[in-house]
Amino acid sequence: MSLGLNNLNYFYPQHIEGKDTLLFLHDPYHATDFVYQRGHLIEVWCALCGVPYNGELPEIYLTAKEKSQYAPMFASQKPILALQTNGGVSNQTDKYSWPRDLPAATAQRVVNAMAQDYNVVHIRRQDQLGLQGVYPVQAEFRALAVLIQMSAKRLFIDSFAQHTAVALFKPSVVCWIANTPSQFGYNMHTNIVAKAPTVKPELRNSVFSKYNITGQVTEFPYQSEDEIFDADEIIAALRSEVGVPKMLAHTAAV
Repeated sequence: MSLGLNNLNYFYPQHIEGKDTLLFLHDPYHATDFVYQRGHLIEVWCALCGVPYNGELPEIYLTAKEKSQYAPMFASQKPILALQTNGGVSNQTDKYSWPRDLPAATAQRVVNAMAQDYNVVHIRRQDQLGLQGVYPVQAEFRALAVLIQMSAKRLFIDSFAQHTAVALFKPSVVCWIANTPSQFGYNMHTNIVAKAPTVKPELRNSVFSKYNITGQVTEFPYQSEDEIFDADEIIAALRSEVGVPKMLAHTAAV
């Protein structure tokens, strides 16, 4: 059971007194091993809570009813390329977060290269940046899980879609900038890590990680967004055989 800390009425008599409750109140993001990148987030969290970890991966089970209900939403004559380029919370002041999101120009180049052979379905909220030549989709999570399961190829950032793809055993191409696949990713995916920074950033506000994931402008370590990824490298990874994971790593911006 997951409970919000703002709604704990009668918590003790219902969940503590006379019970055998296991509390998960630790914060793995502030654990020493996580800050120093000594292990995957799952491993760090399990160690904090005293739970054995044997390499288990997340799993999602979609019912036949869910598949039959949601699949028609994504019916396509072409194979589907599922795309998620932006993450974060709703109604952010800045629509683009450079440490997390795929630069719009890079994403558009990938779409232009793949759209002839694939129906590019762009998972995005209405308040997020759009692209040309895609089919934008905003739907509830279970519907998007069906979309990811139906897709022939997938290009994601470090956000919910790449975790969902693993839970459905769908190898994908995942682009990384500030976060690293060794802490947040999976070997199942083809992980493309950003190129080395070209500018020394201003890090006066850095605390437990080098960059603020919301994308502070003063921390931007490149001359331009075009320096972060090579679009041709992403296109080549998408065109390669799905299901053969590999690491395409430069010196990461971390």
